[in-house]
Amino acid sequence: MQPEKLQYLITVGLELSEIRDEDVLLEKVLYAARYFLSADAGSIYIKEKDRLLFRCAQNDTLSSRLAPGRKLGITTFALPIDDKSIAGYVALTGEPLNIPDVYAIPDGAPYSFGKNYDTISDYHTKSVLTAPLKTSRNRIIGVLQLINVKSPSGETGIFSESDEPYVRHFANIAASAIERAQLIRTTILRMISMAELRDPTETATHVNRVGAYSMEIYEAWARAGGVDPLEVERNKDTLRLAAMLHDVGKIAVSDTILKKPAKLSDEEFAKIMEHSEAGARLFGECDTELETMSRDIALYHHERWDGAGYPKGLKGEEIPVAARIVALADVYDALSSRRAYKEAFDETKSLDIIQESAGKHFDPALVKIFLDNFYNIRQISRRYEEQKKSR
Repeated sequence: MQPEKLQYLITVGLELSEIRDEDVLLEKVLYAARYFLSADAGSIYIKEKDRLLFRCAQNDTLSSRLAPGRKLGITTFALPIDDKSIAGYVALTGEPLNIPDVYAIPDGAPYSFGKNYDTISDYHTKSVLTAPLKTSRNRIIGVLQLINVKSPSGETGIFSESDEPYVRHFANIAASAIERAQLIRTTILRMISMAELRDPTETATHVNRVGAYSMEIYEAWARAGGVDPLEVERNKDTLRLAAMLHDVGKIAVSDTILKKPAKLSDEEFAKIMEHSEAGARLFGECDTELETMSRDIALYHHERWDGAGYPKGLKGEEIPVAARIVALADVYDALSSRRAYKEAFDETKSLDIIQESAGKHFDPALVKIFLDNFYNIRQISRRYEEQKKSR
């Protein structure tokens, strides 16, 4: 291996090892792989049972057509692990596949290229380099696909044979990091499931959406405030996980109260309010950034900008920004989702309520950021709805 490429693999491997959230990690893995081999686009599939779930996609050409600040929407779908598709074939065989031109695949090849995406998006896929995401235990957890290598002048070329060992090695490094992030996500979702047994609203889909919304709001807020990009990346990772644990304290609240179908009494609501402090106590002395942010969010996400919240009655910027962000994300998801006691509000009604609550319940600056970046929020909502249907 060339020394500079080997050094890049070592450096990016260390960076990947520090990322704990799976979604943040997949974005970083795909960006780093595309940068490494000068690919215009790419995608990551994650194995779930006998299928591949389309989890992450990037495309510089299509992104350049969007308005500033907008992100590509991702349509979630599943592929069988068989030899009919390129990604399925690689997952099945466990070997990389380097195709110079997907529109010129030989007739005898078992796999084929689906042209629908190119047609719908007005994009032209040519060269594709696909590699299995294989852990140190030789377990395939997904597939990495790189599309359309670009020359320095911007012309589409083909991936060379010399690229193959690099992408294989990179994919192995990425697989180990992804496997570790999946374990962290699974552990958190098990904690959530304990709360879900008590409160059916605390589902995995709900907490995943709240985490994703929170990360999107934070990223836009940080960008507007000129926060250092390295700090933004670190905080995104921490916030994504901490936001998912916002209501973990509900495990300390009685089932009788959480599952009561009728209106709560004042005494019962007071018991519900105790979940904030109960959640904060779970994080003890807070030795890490994740523990500290998780504690702050659990404790303060029911505070209000006007000081009328609980448990401390903090107001304005006395409330940690992470908790202010999660408060907004959590309420929006509650408004726009079906609950046992109500149907989902439509988008217009949900946004009207959010806007009316600016300066009262929510930080007005964050509400503006939320509304200005709602295109991306909507894409997140659709992605999780599609993921739920595909499972």
